[in-house]
Amino acid sequence: MSSAVTAGGRARRRTAPTRVPYAFLTPAVIFFVLFLLLPIGYTVYLSLRREHVSGLGLGAGARKEIFVGLANYRAALHDSELWRSAGRVLVYGGLLVPTMLALALLFALLLDVPRTRWRRFSRVAIFLPYAVPAVIASLLWGFLYLPSVSPIQWVLEKVGVHDVDLLSSTTIYFSLANIALWGGVGFNMIVMYTALRAVPREIYESARIDGASEVQIALRIKIPLITPALIMTGVFSTIATLQVFSEPTTLRPLTNSLSTTWTPLMKIYQDAFARDDIYSAAATSIVLAGITLVFSFGFLRLLQARAFGQER
Repeated sequence: MSSAVTAGGRARRRTAPTRVPYAFLTPAVIFFVLFLLLPIGYTVYLSLRREHVSGLGLGAGARKEIFVGLANYRAALHDSELWRSAGRVLVYGGLLVPTMLALALLFALLLDVPRTRWRRFSRVAIFLPYAVPAVIASLLWGFLYLPSVSPIQWVLEKVGVHDVDLLSSTTIYFSLANIALWGGVGFNMIVMYTALRAVPREIYESARIDGASEVQIALRIKIPLITPALIMTGVFSTIATLQVFSEPTTLRPLTNSLSTTWTPLMKIYQDAFARDDIYSAAATSIVLAGITLVFSFGFLRLLQARAFGQER
């Protein structure tokens, strides 16, 4: 009898700890399902439906939701305005992403040099703009761009450059990219700088003993060793660029160069809340999410052998 009880107790003691990880995972799984999977599922559901209006649309039953299959997706893919907005974002991203990553890498390398002074202050000063919300940053820069109150315009006129509209249709790409650049360099710099600090110092010391300069160490040792961090920041920056919304939406009342559908997300917002067509907006959202997912996965798949030492 005692042996049976002992065996049962041991069995319970052996199986009880295996439930502990699941207990800790349960809240995360619940929140994941409630706030990610269910909204995505509901968006997919809406994208397959449309509102059907009978007659004048008056009275009970005049408006009802019907299943239309992939019709909303076909309409989204054939929407020329969506592709024009995507083209504008590609130009914007082509200006922003390489410049932001190059500056972040430069600052990270400079902060990692042993003889750098005011390192802590410089690190905080470069990172601080990232803490400013995008809407606030856009408002601040928007007033700096306005010709009537812009100190930038005043400086340009003093050096002989006149009639430069920083919110015109040609310069708006640079003005928007500058706002994102100001706010995004610090975050990417911290990621790269953290990766640099994780590299053993003995590698650098050995290179210095062999006569390598700081520039040679940066080009031949530091940059290759932090390639995974460079790729990660590149992917995150590209995804954020494809999802740009706050900056052009905030600047739009200040200029006629920005339409209500200037970016894909602005078009989705316009369809959902201005045209009251949540079904088309849902389909366009899924299309945009799919493009972002395919691009991100393809980019990582292409570079994972170099970054993570894996077979493709």
